[in-house]
Amino acid sequence: MRIVKITMVLLVCLQIACLDTKPNLSKVTVERELKNAEIQLNLLVKEAETVNRIPRTLNKEGEMHWAREDFDWTEGFFPGSCWYLFEATGDKKWKTAAEKFQGQFENHKYLTTNHDLGFVFNCSYGNGFRLTNNEAFKDVMITASNSLLTRFNPNVGCIKSWDVTGGWQKERGWMFPVIVDNMMNLELLFETSKLTGDSKYKKAAIIHANTTMKNHFRDNNSSFHVVDYDPKTGEVRNKQTAQGFSDDSSWARGQAWGLYGYTVCYRYTKDKKYLDQAQKIADYILSYKGTPEDGIPYWDYNAENIPNEPRDVSAAAITVSALIELDEYSKVNYKAAIDKVLGSLATNEYTAALGKNHNFILKHSVGSIPHNNEIDVPLNYADYYYLEALLRYENQYNTK
Repeated sequence: MRIVKITMVLLVCLQIACLDTKPNLSKVTVERELKNAEIQLNLLVKEAETVNRIPRTLNKEGEMHWAREDFDWTEGFFPGSCWYLFEATGDKKWKTAAEKFQGQFENHKYLTTNHDLGFVFNCSYGNGFRLTNNEAFKDVMITASNSLLTRFNPNVGCIKSWDVTGGWQKERGWMFPVIVDNMMNLELLFETSKLTGDSKYKKAAIIHANTTMKNHFRDNNSSFHVVDYDPKTGEVRNKQTAQGFSDDSSWARGQAWGLYGYTVCYRYTKDKKYLDQAQKIADYILSYKGTPEDGIPYWDYNAENIPNEPRDVSAAAITVSALIELDEYSKVNYKAAIDKVLGSLATNEYTAALGKNHNFILKHSVGSIPHNNEIDVPLNYADYYYLEALLRYENQYNTK
């Protein structure tokens, strides 16, 4: 029996060492990538357990950079990835790991100083409740949603993104900044209304989505990163960027957040205007002339030194996961684009070899170039949305 197990491990390692060099997606590829992810993240979990910390990325020296313990907007993604592997494999060790790491930040459900509670708690406790029906997880989601709602301003019609009492946000002179990323925090609110029967969460999410649709998007369906409002009147003060190349450019991950966010809005409301908005954003992304042939975008569609600019694999992973869900709702056929992007991510250009990349799955993501932070590194949310995309692909196409 031991010889058989060793042989199977060697075969898996051989498969991973022979990753495709050209985009090509098939049932075999998806299954291989999930197996690769299981092996990689098993190593990453072991490393994380030695220090009882949540891995976020690598620093400039190539060493592990752990999520901040006081609060980190990325802290939910690693346990979320463990939940996805529990879903994929049924192995309870992933459930145990997910519960262990999400437990580290449970008390953050009371925080009212940050808008990213949706990211944090829906990706972790939300997936956990979906897979286990653990009532304690639902209670955490409800508390986090109530905390998030304290940031909703009815005059503006949005949830405030960043507090501007200090740091670089204060230096920008903003009063009530709302970033397109905030569309991703709405899923927690939608889900909480579904779980509780209380419509207040869904109503706030809808108002936020509508205000963002009105003010964040240009005529070509790309989005501004930041819209700053007057909190008393709700008037738009300015439209700028924080992590993109310029105020008028299209930050790649921002476009991905918008696509994903409006697809989620359609899932929960079935309001056609959200489906239309998601399709418009998808059209902008997929028809952009400057995107490389493999479908992995530069960190900003308008960065000044293209083609000598970093790619952003995290933007590609978010985009392809959203496209798979959008393809289920839309009359537009996105399958070819999905196969291209997901197939590209599965190549050794973007997927790390076994035991490399500090055991993160994907390479070549970008956090924020304007802040000189997390440039051409692995990121835990790139891995999370890649795993989500693989599972969605398996469920939507390979089971038919």
